Amino acid sequence: MSADASDPVLRRIEGRAAYLTLNRPRALNALTHPMVRAIDAALTVWERDEGVATVVVSGAGERGLCAGGDIRAIHADAVAGGRASLDFWRDEYRLNARIAAFRKPYVAFMDGIVMGGGVGVSAHGSVRIVTERSSVAMPETGIGFVPDVGGTHLLARAPGELGTHLALTGLPVGAADALLCGLADHFVPAAELPRLAAALADASPAEALRGRTATAPEGELAGHRAWIDVCYRGDSVERIVARLLDHGDPAAKEAARTILTRSPTSLKVTLAALRRARALGALEPVLEQEYRVSAAALRSPDLVEGVRAQVIDKDRRPRWSPAELSGVTDAAVERYFAPLPDGRAGLFTDRTD
Repeated sequence: MSADASDPVLRRIEGRAAYLTLNRPRALNALTHPMVRAIDAALTVWERDEGVATVVVSGAGERGLCAGGDIRAIHADAVAGGRASLDFWRDEYRLNARIAAFRKPYVAFMDGIVMGGGVGVSAHGSVRIVTERSSVAMPETGIGFVPDVGGTHLLARAPGELGTHLALTGLPVGAADALLCGLADHFVPAAELPRLAAALADASPAEALRGRTATAPEGELAGHRAWIDVCYRGDSVERIVARLLDHGDPAAKEAARTILTRSPTSLKVTLAALRRARALGALEPVLEQEYRVSAAALRSPDLVEGVRAQVIDKDRRPRWSPAELSGVTDAAVERYFAPLPDGRAGLFTDRTD
């Protein structure tokens, strides 16, 4: 067990299960670089430990699994022109790949808020559980960033154009829609999670889940597939917005209005990243792409401005640059996908584990 209950990552073993708890409840368990390293170290040990059959991941407190990365630290780094965020992302994205390739059942309790980096430590797992309290989102376009932590890989694989809708709007979805989009596997009522966690100490996930799963409360996206799949086709954000505004369904028009509040640069880069992720297929090449995109975003004015408006000052009035979609050129988008200027090796080319 972790030596100190105040540790930001708690670790314990009971029976045949290893339990990992993100433990920054006052910050909604937002990930820091030391947390990422601690999670990775624990998984390294547990994957080799023959006494551990299953890993269970959850978040401390009542609000959620994880609200993402420590965005205030990233903002400060971007303002200072630092490199700490690049080091953080390098280790975080490697962790996402480790989770996806983990050789034992990795059970993630996606209860409550699960955003950004929280999706990265859960939705790549092999057994992903949502509850009636789940709110899952990749909200990056609203802060001048682009979906990362393998988010473009996950959303590119969602049925039809559901992933494009979620990526551009950044809107959260509940349990049923997370299941529909392939971000989760099972619905379990929140009140049942403690008993499920205890059962996993002695039983396989399939055995522990037997009799505990249920039908999720009805979602919204299934009823919107007709306009989502039509309106979000193609590689032009402008055309997507025009189709949404022209569609007769009020929900389509509302989606367009939401998109138009997001960073124009982030929208265009996000759409390009999604389409390229579809072509790349496997997770690791997509993470490599996301690392290049994130490095470019760190130096963009919209990330600093978006975090200022949404998190620091909370005036909710970001001043994007450029302010309109028409001001974002193809060349500007392409720069986000260029090789890193400092000659850094790829995420996985110099890995020794």
